[in-house]
Amino acid sequence: MSDEDDETAADDAPESETSIAVTPESVISRLDDVESALDAAETESALDEVETTLATITDDLEASTLPEPDDDDEEDPTDELEARIEDLESELDIQRGPYASDVIEPLEEATTTIEETRWTATGLSTITDAVDETYTNIAETVSNSITVDTSLEKIDVPADGDGSNSDEEAQLIAQLDGCMSAIADEGLDADDDAATIETLIETAETLTEDLESAEEWDDLEVNEQLMAEGYYDVLGHYKDFPPEWSALKEWEKRGRVDMVLLAKESLQSEFMQDHCMNALVRMADPAAFDEMHELAQRRDKTAIKALGRMGSGATDAVETLSEYIDEDSDPGLQKVTFRALGEIGSSNVTQPLANKLIMENDNVRPYAARALGLIGDTRAIQPLGETLRTDESDDVRAAAAWALRQIGTRDALQTAAEHVDERSYLIQHEAKRAADALESTPA
Repeated sequence: MSDEDDETAADDAPESETSIAVTPESVISRLDDVESALDAAETESALDEVETTLATITDDLEASTLPEPDDDDEEDPTDELEARIEDLESELDIQRGPYASDVIEPLEEATTTIEETRWTATGLSTITDAVDETYTNIAETVSNSITVDTSLEKIDVPADGDGSNSDEEAQLIAQLDGCMSAIADEGLDADDDAATIETLIETAETLTEDLESAEEWDDLEVNEQLMAEGYYDVLGHYKDFPPEWSALKEWEKRGRVDMVLLAKESLQSEFMQDHCMNALVRMADPAAFDEMHELAQRRDKTAIKALGRMGSGATDAVETLSEYIDEDSDPGLQKVTFRALGEIGSSNVTQPLANKLIMENDNVRPYAARALGLIGDTRAIQPLGETLRTDESDDVRAAAAWALRQIGTRDALQTAAEHVDERSYLIQHEAKRAADALESTPA
């Protein structure tokens, strides 16, 4: 084929196979055509054609190299064209639909909001009315009947007073789940059922607005939250100042650990925190275990003390407390830990505590000895006896004698009673009591 034939063939080739010159003017013209097509589009298929054309223009623009402006102050034509394409893409998205998913998504968000938010009594009443209205409107709009699964378990949301909120909120979520299932089963078409979908969207948007306006627990001030919980209900006409402390003392007297924990969670002043923690130590109620265990994991000494007072009710904390036995650099932590472990009474720590009978700090060694006595494990008799015979500190030896007397077996009592002639009154006293106990202990 001659060169002349090549040129003729090129002229006759389809436009898609020729090299189209991309200029700002040509792209603007093509985008004008897209804009007109977008304005005239009334169906999803027409919008699909617009999207395809826009994608082609974008590809052509990316493959081309437009001349850069001569003046630095002039706008780059590529930037302007890309901005217009983005605007048209946004408009395209706006014109698409509406779809059933545009209804289901806000309903899903509403269920999450209901489940994750703690509501006041007023707020719960508001959202209940809102969900009921949503349910009614959707039932009137869709042809399918709405099925509500009443077997759903209640959700784990703190109640705002009487403990009933979780059941009510679970019912509301069940209603919305039923609405979403009915909408999904309706098979709504973006073109044929546009009016129906728009009505459902308005219903979902109204629900969202109602949830946003409903009163949440966090909207209340601390004293308002406490009042809603009934914290101040125990106060009579006369009360000490501040009233929070007066109420705390009354709740402690009544054995209401839940109210003491509520005060601890709500009242963050150092004054009230100290009084709450001391109340929990005195109450020694395993109902406070989780809170005290969490604090003990952060080395809170008062919390460790509270765990010890719970005795066998705090057995699950032994593993945590065991980690502090060898904290020789923190004698204060060791003392409160040893005592707590002794009060809890787990034999799992007998050997680790026995190992501390020979530690250097003679202010801590007595705590290890007494803890072994409280645990009562007979395996501790031998190391306690050795401590009683050889330790250089009379306080430590007296503690060992006391521990042996607490273990109380004949072997333990005989080991302690051997020291009735000690020069130290403390050791002599413990040995004498052991000897007296030995007389009444069967051989």
